[in-house]
Amino acid sequence: MSRTDTIVAAATAPGRGGIGIVRLSGPKTPEIGAVLLGELPPARRAVFGRFMDGDKQPIDAGLALFFPAPHSYTGEHVLELQGHGGPVVSEALIARAIELGARRAIPGEFTQRAFLNDKLDLAQAEAIADLIDAGSREAARAAMRSLQGEFSAMIEGLTEAVIDLRTYVEAAIDFPEEEIDFLKDRELDERLEAVRTHFDAVEQSARQGRLLRDGMTVVIAGRPNAGKSSLLNRLTGYDAAIVTPIPGTTRDILRERIHIDGMPLHVLDTAGLRDASDLVEEEGIRRAHAEMRRADRVLFVIDAVADPSASAYLEERRHLPADIPVTLILNKCDLTAGIPLADTISGPPRITLSALSGHGIEVLRAHLKSCMGYHSLDTGTVSARHRHLEALARARNAVEDAARELRDTRAGELVAQQLREAQQALNEITGDFTSEDLLGRIFASFCIGK
Repeated sequence: MSRTDTIVAAATAPGRGGIGIVRLSGPKTPEIGAVLLGELPPARRAVFGRFMDGDKQPIDAGLALFFPAPHSYTGEHVLELQGHGGPVVSEALIARAIELGARRAIPGEFTQRAFLNDKLDLAQAEAIADLIDAGSREAARAAMRSLQGEFSAMIEGLTEAVIDLRTYVEAAIDFPEEEIDFLKDRELDERLEAVRTHFDAVEQSARQGRLLRDGMTVVIAGRPNAGKSSLLNRLTGYDAAIVTPIPGTTRDILRERIHIDGMPLHVLDTAGLRDASDLVEEEGIRRAHAEMRRADRVLFVIDAVADPSASAYLEERRHLPADIPVTLILNKCDLTAGIPLADTISGPPRITLSALSGHGIEVLRAHLKSCMGYHSLDTGTVSARHRHLEALARARNAVEDAARELRDTRAGELVAQQLREAQQALNEITGDFTSEDLLGRIFASFCIGK
């Protein structure tokens, strides 16, 4: 891949549509545009024209917009051809641009060039993909805030606080002959505490944003006929799963995506856990255990009428993944009047509900939000990714290590080194310090033409 190439791609989704947009970016764009259109349109003005093939025959007719460098999305010369939607027309325009010296863009290459040309930082570039992929209005608003630079501003403010702390420490190292020992100064402790508080605020917003983007994966498990599929249907609001009195009706994984106050919830219904002689059911149970190991939480459903003491969970507990949290769902509470339900099982939280009537479902929804640390949205929530949280965690750990070195050894050089590592981790978020390998992984997830 070369930044000196001129690239071309469709900017609209494949298939039929009212409008199809083909976009070019690169040094040859003015030359290619002049040949395609007969003459290059005035800068930033929509002009109607005919898009010509090599025989001077029109491929299509529509609007053309030319954005000269550096005042464009990519920072390079950009031409957009807005014609009629349809794969044949768009492909013909792309083929003609390739004949004239362009090449097909790879996924995310337009946005990658915008990043490399300092039109936006890496967090803003990722927010573009998040906005396109947003599964809810809340997620779209959070992505838009990140695209407008709110998340980058948070990281920049945190980075500046770390840099100020570094400057203070390194001044103490550079001027050891001063009468005041800056490393024992109370002000340094206060600055460290202020940076920690700053981390709390940024991480809170980023965690909310990550949940809006990625959501939570919940596996519904339990014995046959405990009401697992009924619970799935109640959460989704429609009959996503077949429900019958016959044990073993669900044999494969059923996956549904819902939202709880904007947070995506990936709900998986699984085969009933029991000793099965049927090969198909055995495979379903194996898949159920595999999905539980990948989940954020397991909802273990108990038939509170047939098993009020929750013995099914006690028998199955040793087979459940030890590191995945479990919530006990005592189902069929509408039929348990006078039946004492399990209240002595230590460990997992319990929720009593009726998947049939819906009683207790709102309590379950609130519980799931609480488990993931998801709160009601405010205007400060921004779109964030798992890598952002990892970088923030590494930066925070480095600051904590710096505080420990300051407390235990008063070794200024070690404190400064930890603060440098914190700054470097924060710079990875916005792309001030980013490996080529990471850039490749990030932009490869984008759609072609963006």
